Amino acid sequence: MYTLANDALEVSILDPVADQSRFGPRYCTGGYIFQVADQKLGDLLSGPTYPDNFNWFDGQGIPDAFHLSPLRDPAATDTIGMILGIGLCDLKAREVTEYCTWEVAQQDNSITMRTAHTYQNFSVELERTVTLSGRTVRSFTRVWNHGQATVPMRWYPHPFYPQPTGDELIKLNIPIEPIEDEGYRLGDNGFITRKGWPWEKGYYLSLNHTPTTNLVVLQKHPKVGLVAGTCSYAPDYFPIWGNPRTFSWEPYLEHSIGHGQEFSWWIDYEF
Repeated sequence: MYTLANDALEVSILDPVADQSRFGPRYCTGGYIFQVADQKLGDLLSGPTYPDNFNWFDGQGIPDAFHLSPLRDPAATDTIGMILGIGLCDLKAREVTEYCTWEVAQQDNSITMRTAHTYQNFSVELERTVTLSGRTVRSFTRVWNHGQATVPMRWYPHPFYPQPTGDELIKLNIPIEPIEDEGYRLGDNGFITRKGWPWEKGYYLSLNHTPTTNLVVLQKHPKVGLVAGTCSYAPDYFPIWGNPRTFSWEPYLEHSIGHGQEFSWWIDYEF
């Protein structure tokens, strides 16, 4: 793993080569934040199976994913597609057939990983940068389309937090409709809260939201009180999910990148 550290936090980032056994066809292999630890309080992130075990599908920490928009000729009869940040994959078998290669550059407070994909009419360059500044971890992504075909992109981050001690989970800066769900409800103070705790299974809910501005999420945390997540974009689709071990929010970003164009975005996690 690669590590970024200061007096407050230590950020562990998976190595696309040395940690390849932890990857599969779901999460981006470059810039995968595996853990953020407070220098005094310990690990601050969780996962669906953490701390007992790990598997590539469930993940851990703050993975992010392009897998819902594989690049392939719509007339193709095989099951192979190119997934940004991963490489060539057998989409039916859910297996990686050829991982992409990353160039890695590390500085004192940041690490940048860059890869290039070429497949059929697609030629795409991807850059992922993780930066640590004080108690803020920034995950930055840039995509360049060098090919003739338009790149349809559907991306989301999947930050996994430990379940808080109380039932309050997150509060958003954008309007959402009232929630009365099996696992969640919207409290009078604006926090989305758990229902029926302790849980024995996972609960998924797509929020009916109005994306009026870039998203800010206040996340309750059992060790540091609150974690603030600030996105540079307004989510197009916005589900939340939790199980007995973890809770996560997934602000989807959907965008088409034309020939010769580039597109970038970021998320700050303030611990």
